[in-house]
Amino acid sequence: MTTDPASAGGTDQSLEELGAANASKRKRRNITIGVVAGIVVVGGAGAATAIALNQPPADPTSEVTFAVQLLPDNLDIRTTSGAALDQLLIDNVYEGLVSRDASGKISPSLAKEWTVSDDSLTYTFTLNPGTTFSNGDELTSADVVWSIEDLIDNERKDFEALASIDTITAEGDETVVITLSTPDPTLLYNLAGRPGLVLDEDADNDLQTTAIGSGPFLLDEFTAGDSVVLTRNADYWGEKAKIGTAVFQLYADTNAILNALNEGAVQFGAVDKNLQAQIADNDAFTLEEGFASDKFTLAFNNKAEPFTDVRVRKAVRAAIDHDAIIEALGGGKTLYGPIVDSDPGYEDLSSVAPFDPATARQLLSDAGYADGLDLTLTVPSFYGTTVTDLLTSQLAEVGITLTVDQVEFSTWLNDVYTNHDYQLSIVDHAEARDFYNWANPDYYFGYDNAEVQALWKEATTATDEATYAEKLKQAARIVSEDAAADWLYNPTTLVAVDKRLSGVSVDSTSSRLDVTAASFTE
Repeated sequence: MTTDPASAGGTDQSLEELGAANASKRKRRNITIGVVAGIVVVGGAGAATAIALNQPPADPTSEVTFAVQLLPDNLDIRTTSGAALDQLLIDNVYEGLVSRDASGKISPSLAKEWTVSDDSLTYTFTLNPGTTFSNGDELTSADVVWSIEDLIDNERKDFEALASIDTITAEGDETVVITLSTPDPTLLYNLAGRPGLVLDEDADNDLQTTAIGSGPFLLDEFTAGDSVVLTRNADYWGEKAKIGTAVFQLYADTNAILNALNEGAVQFGAVDKNLQAQIADNDAFTLEEGFASDKFTLAFNNKAEPFTDVRVRKAVRAAIDHDAIIEALGGGKTLYGPIVDSDPGYEDLSSVAPFDPATARQLLSDAGYADGLDLTLTVPSFYGTTVTDLLTSQLAEVGITLTVDQVEFSTWLNDVYTNHDYQLSIVDHAEARDFYNWANPDYYFGYDNAEVQALWKEATTATDEATYAEKLKQAARIVSEDAAADWLYNPTTLVAVDKRLSGVSVDSTSSRLDVTAASFTE
């Protein structure tokens, strides 16, 4: 594979979700649209959406194919890790009380409105009337209560995000009341993600291969390692989808997507900036930049030597020329801390770890490695070599010999993520507002700092957004000053958008690809 990390999907949540890389091409009767699933990304600040002007009415029977680079091994959104599940199913098939856009703005979904008490401890949600699941069952407040209680009681995926909930009760069929033990400024944001999804209590379907939700699309077909097919829910309780079928087809990398774009098989797809000349003259497309929360992170195993020594961690950081990485990738942003500039708590931390090879050599000498240090970087094989080659040469300049061990993703999951058996690793943490990983000493980073954990607790019990952001900012600075990892870059992905397509945002599509407003005109 020639793809570099900026154009390969991945992420903290992409854990356990990487499907086979090569997509078998399928003949389909209408137009296809491609989007890269685990990558897109950064750039401008606002939702960038393709707009089709002066076009005929959209065809609600049209079939649209989105090219993705990650697919889940199964569809169980309650237990299976992986950003691809969130990306493909949330809002499209499953819904929560509220929804959110790429910038984190909260909007109504199953709940048409809600109120918050003066002490920020009681949230009262009023459901839209007439909501139903795709199997025809009525969706009531009892389903909301059961879904959240089941998540918490059985410790399903991301249940910790709702730890502030004390009680949840149904008052009639259309009112849900949530009381908190402490204020929680992240509650609505978390309810707009996996923890807040509402499932049918009476359904007995196999969640690994089927999905019964309340969204505007139905799950029609799931082929592990190949594709997910959604069809328009003609009985949807809200505004109907504007396309008939959405196909999410797996592609190996952005090179494969670029070929599909130019072949006319794909109308919406991420383009490697270094290869954009190959499509720039194609009049069928516009090129759009979006923003994303992706953080390509050089993880240190903080619980294993030599990274138990802060001097070694700081030496590695000082040896890395982040500007050179951005130049090699053809775009993106430097990143020197665990929070991107579109998330609460961001601060420019470039002064914490400037490129300084001389300081790196001195730190290594002080730590007892004046004669050199051998390190192993374990990285999923679907990442390319652009960044790892740069790191190898940059670290060599300060006396560090880096051995790059490219492994199958299943091996990475077992050895690095689960068993924490590694020295260095690279992964794309794509999720927004995921600072909680740095407050969890059991996470694969192995980072354990009581002050950071205390600040995280203060942030998540704040009664206002300003305090929440300030506490996160303080905690993020400590994490960076402690050299808990190195944040290599915040990637930028260029997206080619067919001029006939509208209603699909190019922002943060690696974590959420909402096609409910997608519209295509011939």
